[in-house]
Amino acid sequence: MKKKLGLLYGGQSAEHEVSLSTAKAVTQALNYDQYEIVPIYITREGEWVKGAYLTAPVETVEALQFNQGKDAQPHDISSFLLSQQERPFDIVFPLLHGTYGEDGTVQGFLEVLNIPYVGCGVLASSAGMDKVVMKQLFEIAGLKQVPYVYFIRKEWQKSQQALVKEMEEKLTYPMFVKPANLGSSVGVNKASNQQELIEAIDVAFKYDRKVIIETGVVAREVEMAVLGNDEPKVSVPGEIKPLTDFYDYDSKYKDSSTELLIPAPVSEVVEQKMTDMAKRAFKVLDGSGLVRADFFVTADDEVLINEVNTLPGFTPVSMYPILWKNTGLSYPELIEALITLGIERFEEKQQLHFQ
Repeated sequence: MKKKLGLLYGGQSAEHEVSLSTAKAVTQALNYDQYEIVPIYITREGEWVKGAYLTAPVETVEALQFNQGKDAQPHDISSFLLSQQERPFDIVFPLLHGTYGEDGTVQGFLEVLNIPYVGCGVLASSAGMDKVVMKQLFEIAGLKQVPYVYFIRKEWQKSQQALVKEMEEKLTYPMFVKPANLGSSVGVNKASNQQELIEAIDVAFKYDRKVIIETGVVAREVEMAVLGNDEPKVSVPGEIKPLTDFYDYDSKYKDSSTELLIPAPVSEVVEQKMTDMAKRAFKVLDGSGLVRADFFVTADDEVLINEVNTLPGFTPVSMYPILWKNTGLSYPELIEALITLGIERFEEKQQLHFQ
């Protein structure tokens, strides 16, 4: 019997287009003899549109938005899901990046409905989304990272001069300014002086109420993919060599101005350090399913963890599936492994007692 698989994509975040690209790629990798695939598209305005079953892979991103079938219409999705006598899906695959998707909100919704889903749970998703909380947990786990400062919008409005002084005392230029809760390098800018720093912070506050500022480090950018639940496995490392100033949104999704070296030319000692750190980061977040861990490797082979992404992209140029492909796991096999891990975690939770 086919499993009923819900694909959840789109969303209200700044990463809406990334989500559509990810969903398109996933539809092309699924086995339609094994799954009944139900698309659920979340518009930019937050409407949930349940489409007709997909019977074949979609060929364009536009198809994911508009070919939902003649009966497709906005739903009160919670009423729809709760009204079903049986569980409406065997599992849901959230393909939502950024706010209201990758941050634990959708995961919590699915938990309340007791529906299995792919990927990290509420805690790992929310902590992994908030770069400040993430880094604080990394500190607890003893993971080495770059110096950083963070603050909220209200503090910036009241004490801009004092905060600039604090940053310039604790950090060094160039600095990288990021919204605390976003991904795909949206709203991220490099600042080489005080004026650029102030401008970059103002941009970051357009995307979040909290920003984080990090010291720029001269280092190679190396990533590793983590897959599993309680006993995670780690892929070969992959090095990113952007031809632009840094690995920004356009470099990731819109052009080919980035060279990928897979496996990354690092020593066995450095690779083992990263493998150990990736597993520790995964476990301190209580991760499940998938995580991509990003590192800086300096000229003297010091390894610093930059961040983790609990729902890395699955676009054709995305590192997570490419890393696993180079480790010996094809894209369809990776999708199947993630679905199996999601069901495995759900079945374990069903054994818990709540009264």
